[in-house]
This record gives sequence, structure tokens and C-alpha cells, in this order.
Amino acid sequence: MNIGIFTDTYYPQVSGVATSIKTLREQLESRGHNVYIFTTTDPNVEPSQYERNIYRFTSIPFISFTDRRIAVRGLFRAYQVAKELGLDIVHTQTEFSMGWIGKFVAKNLKIPCIHTYHTMYEDYLHYVAKGKLLRPYHVKQMSRTFCYHMNGIVAPSERVSNTLERYGIKSPISIIPTGVDVAKFRTKSELDLRSYYNISKGTPLLLTLSRLAYEKNIDRLIAVMPTVLQRIQTAKLMIVGDGPAMQSLKLQTKELGLENKIIFAGEIDNDKVAAYYQMADLFVSTSVSESQGLTYIEALASGVRVVATHSPYTDELLEDTDFGCTFSNNDELVEVICKYLKRRKIKISPEKLAAKRASVSADNFGERILKFYKDCQEAYDKQKETSHTGEIG
Repeated sequence: MNIGIFTDTYYPQVSGVATSIKTLREQLESRGHNVYIFTTTDPNVEPSQYERNIYRFTSIPFISFTDRRIAVRGLFRAYQVAKELGLDIVHTQTEFSMGWIGKFVAKNLKIPCIHTYHTMYEDYLHYVAKGKLLRPYHVKQMSRTFCYHMNGIVAPSERVSNTLERYGIKSPISIIPTGVDVAKFRTKSELDLRSYYNISKGTPLLLTLSRLAYEKNIDRLIAVMPTVLQRIQTAKLMIVGDGPAMQSLKLQTKELGLENKIIFAGEIDNDKVAAYYQMADLFVSTSVSESQGLTYIEALASGVRVVATHSPYTDELLEDTDFGCTFSNNDELVEVICKYLKRRKIKISPEKLAAKRASVSADNFGERILKFYKDCQEAYDKQKETSHTGEIG
């Protein structure tokens, strides 16, 4: 199969979407398929730099998300490239520029167009005119317009699927969470990060890892640290990532007098991510904006317990409290953090961990995506046959 993936976000940009697409590409190529990435130009990628099967289109920074890009030209070039490649299917990963180009290409090549709906935009409205311009109604209309006539939609979680159904989107929806490369997180890293950060082996260590954006609610985790430290005095928190909320979070840390208890590691290389999970005793996410939360399953694949905000997705993921649990308010957050830190020396059983890793593996993700492609392709061909028969009659 020749598969075209159309996305506004791709490496070297750091995001859950970029990670998901990278995993998807690796899984499809490992099964003998050809994958071609249609994406935006990036200031960190030289125009002359060779990138295998990647086609970049002129872009500018996206309004209010200056570290993200939006294509400003390339509609007909993309069609010509896709035609020469002989694409069999288009898989869009954005509702914006490259997504619309992907829809145009699929329609004119008369091939199926599949879409993954990654982002819960209602959680991001504050970025545009401080939330005074756009409303949830506008998100609903935008989503319905883009998803109209899609041959299939991938929802990374039940929350996304329920939202799309609430929007009145009629295209076939399949819930397929992005998997992770289990081997990468299972293999013990040789990096001794505790020594690097001068953290003793006996220090209870919390970890949160994400883009440092306001909707990730990391300030909530920092806010409860004084209460956690009253009960577990030696505990520390490491915050990994970078983003617009960095300075605000550092200021909050200083105001609470926690400079010696909270470590800002900044943005790290992707190949070091597993080592950061493995050094921690507990992964904590206070975000309320996740459509899936790849960091949760990366932590679990690393054998680290997870504490996350209550949602249908996290409740199901952490149904077995041996892997972690969810919370609904700050008091619960403090309780569960302290509970798991106190039992940090009790490891998850190997049998349970192996079963969980299998359920969140990239291999499982790849198999389910391919099956969805085939189902959508068959439905598309059948619809084309019916339409053609009707025209003859």
C-alpha cells in the first residue's frame, strides 16, 4: 500500500501528534507498506537536508501557536506528487492546512481519506484572543465541516469518540489509541540520571513530562507539593519539557520556596525519554486537556505507576490500582501521591506488566490501523461500485 500522511506537525517538532505519526509510520513500514509524509516547512530543517519520503510545503507560524506551522501554498504540488507516487489512501492528522490539502488530494485521486482527530480544541480556546473570540460552537462547526465526507475517523480515546458523536459527525469512527515502542521503554537505560541531577537512590521522585502549556495544569501539581512534603519530607518533583508556561511555573515554584524540591529539566532528546521515566517512582499528570495522553502509556510501559486526572479514558487505563489511579480534586491528588510514594519499593508484578505492555504496544496499534484502512477501503470501493451502477442504470 502507498499511504500519504498529511500533517501540519512533524519532527523535529515535539508534540504528542508528532510522536503518534512517527509511531504510525514505523509500524506501517515494518509491515512492508510505503509511507509518504506531506507536512510543513520547519525552521529547524534546512531546505537542502534530505528526509526520506518527506515532502515539505511552504508555511508560516500558526496564530497564537508560534511553535506550530500552517502551510500557505502547495495544493496542486501535493496533488502532482501524490499522483506520481500512486497513493492508495490518504490519512490526515490535522483539521487545518495540510488536512485540507490531503482531502483535496484524496478527492481528486478518487481514493479513501481517513482522519485522526487528535486535539480537544475546546480546551485550547483561551489561546485565541484570550478566549473572547471563539466558542465551543465554533469548534463543533469547524470539526463537522472538516470531517464531512471522511471515509473513516480514528479517535485515540473514548472521550474523543464521544465528542465527535456529540458534534453530530456521521463518518465511521474507530477508537484506536496510539501505541508505544514497548522495547524502548522496557529496556533498562544505561544513563544514570539520578547521579546527573544529584538525586539519591532513596529519594522519592515524582515526574511529570509534557509540553509546558497552561492547559496541562502543571501549576496544580506544584500547588499541592507543600502538602505532599509535609507528609513525605524527602520527596522531589522533576518537570520535563518546555513551553509557554515555563516562566510562570518557575515563578510559582520560587514563591512557594520549592526551588530545592522541584527540578526543571527542560526539553530533552527523544532517545532519552525512557531514562527519565525509569528514574522516577511515580508519574503524575494534572492535565485536563488530553485526548489520549501518550505519556501515561509511556510511563506504564516503563514500569512506572501513573496518577492522572479523572476521565473515562484514564479510569479505564488505570482500572487496576496496581498500575496507578485517577483523582478528582486536590485532596485526592495529595492522598494518592503519598500512597504510591510510600509503596514505591513494591514493584508491579512481571505478569501484570507484560499484559499491560502488550495492550499498549505500537504493534497492536499498527495492526488495528491497518485493519481500519482495509475496512474503509472496502467500503469506499463498494460505494464507488454502487454509484457507478446507478449512473449506468
